[in-house]
Amino acid sequence: MCGIAGWVAFSEDLTRRQGDIDAMTETMACRGPDGRGTFVREHGALGHRRLAIIDLPGGAQPMSVHTPAGDIGLVYSGETYNFRELRAELGALGHRFETDSDTEVVLLAYLQWGEALVDRLNGMYAFAIWDDREQKLVMVRDRMGIKPFYYYPTPDGVLFGSEPKAILANPLAGRTVDLDGLREMFAATKQPGWSLWKGMHEVLPGTLVTVDRQGVRERTYWRLSAAEHTDGREETVSRVRELLTDIVDRQLISDVPRCVLLSGGLDSSAITGLAAARLQDSGEQLRTFSVDFADQEQNFVPDEMRATPDSPFVREVAELVRSYHSDVVLDPAELSDPAIRRAVITARDIPAGLGDMDNSLYLLFKAIREQSTVALSGESADEVFGGYRWFHDEVARKADTFPWMAFSTALTGEGRWSIIRPELREQLDLERFVADQYATAVAEVEHLDGESELEHRMRTICHLHLTRFVRTLLDRKDRASMAVGLEVRVPFCDHRLVEYVYNTPWALKTFDGREKSLLRHASKHVLPESVVQRVKSPYPSTQDPGYAAQLQQQSKEILGGDSAVFELIDRRWLERAVALDPVRMDSGDRMGLDRIIDLHTWLELYSPQLQLD
Repeated sequence: MCGIAGWVAFSEDLTRRQGDIDAMTETMACRGPDGRGTFVREHGALGHRRLAIIDLPGGAQPMSVHTPAGDIGLVYSGETYNFRELRAELGALGHRFETDSDTEVVLLAYLQWGEALVDRLNGMYAFAIWDDREQKLVMVRDRMGIKPFYYYPTPDGVLFGSEPKAILANPLAGRTVDLDGLREMFAATKQPGWSLWKGMHEVLPGTLVTVDRQGVRERTYWRLSAAEHTDGREETVSRVRELLTDIVDRQLISDVPRCVLLSGGLDSSAITGLAAARLQDSGEQLRTFSVDFADQEQNFVPDEMRATPDSPFVREVAELVRSYHSDVVLDPAELSDPAIRRAVITARDIPAGLGDMDNSLYLLFKAIREQSTVALSGESADEVFGGYRWFHDEVARKADTFPWMAFSTALTGEGRWSIIRPELREQLDLERFVADQYATAVAEVEHLDGESELEHRMRTICHLHLTRFVRTLLDRKDRASMAVGLEVRVPFCDHRLVEYVYNTPWALKTFDGREKSLLRHASKHVLPESVVQRVKSPYPSTQDPGYAAQLQQQSKEILGGDSAVFELIDRRWLERAVALDPVRMDSGDRMGLDRIIDLHTWLELYSPQLQLD
């Protein structure tokens, strides 16, 4: 895990631009607090900030290899989980290693197989290779998009970085946000390639981008594809269990302390149980962490999304697996602290608007980082196995839009747009934008001949989640964790598991009449019965009205000032919302306040040029 940055310029000598390269690299210091370095040649420059995970003394970057035709330099962020097998294969081919790091394995794999190395990697990664032999930059992102990666074409090359802030540190990059950028920011469809900043793009998941004197070219090396599933129920459950066991074993490899994020739900508990069983074999005790809010369990009130508090289930799992467990308990003052909000927005580069859920995630990771450097997470199981409630809601399943929007407009649809200034809302035409994005996303889905109407629809819905919805959550988790130098691994995003379960018929995914049947039965041998039977509950959100009251107070201060936010949002909406009773405030109004305060903070931090015509 680390932060990378770089610059390719074919009409300039970059050895004279060391200061700019250093500035880009230093914006990634939070992602890599353990070391820094640059690799600079005439037309290609790489920068790296290191978070040391494997081979602490030997894994420094940038890493390079000399050849008679020129040097090859690599900057790498992430982990290659099958590096030991690749190392053995490369060793048999005559390669000699100077370190024990997975980074050197990737570098020598490129030397051996060129761009074809991407087909051999299992992991989460974003890396860039400058090949001086061919005067070429190669940028690669993992199949599921776990690690972020952005680039910005220039007249004679490209800028790139793990996060937009690295690119924005270069004087060639503009800070313009136009209507297209705002459309996706408000609509939250996770448009492929979107970055918010005009002229900047994401390296798409499963994609290799090359840059040379002829320009920028993309090649997709992996995508979700339809394949016939021939295994029966018992074989399928057994295969899922086998894959998960292997995945967790691989992702526990680390030379620094690691832990598991435990919420008490099926997903995180399954990872916890499998990890604990693996470590117990070697005499180790697993460390687990959970987030909670002051007095949440005692004062919990069920709502449409959360039927039960997490704490009782967390305790049962921790007791069963005998983990060394810690609860990170937060109060409204911490969650609403403007300094925490600024840190979160700086980490994400966008005003996400998830409020206490973003802030609590950041605070949780900050607390974990004091004791662990690597954490395994249950993120993405709902997308892989079909766990969200809208997968099982007839109206949402049949809606001619993204199912999560049909299920709850307060979270991601029209309710969220009511904060926008009416004139701007008309310009953005978000209804049409979402409809266009939905049509584009559906058109990408590959189907099998002879699928029933239900199987056809559920394959489409699963594809939407694995190529759109999950990418937002992965980006959120990566940015919040790396902002404090914590590496979060996501076992459910292993591409082998994703491919296998994606092609499992919906009838098998729900064979016991429940959500996530395959995961439930594949992991029940390591879980307490209460968790096996627990209904899906999303990431926790505080129910304390004190948080809403703090939002109102901060919003009053915005109303009393001269904020640029009123170029975007409706002042009358905000005036109405600050007058509400915080005890009775609904989730849509509270989320609107959070979104407005995020926008105000982002405008202060980034000073973007808004292009609203």
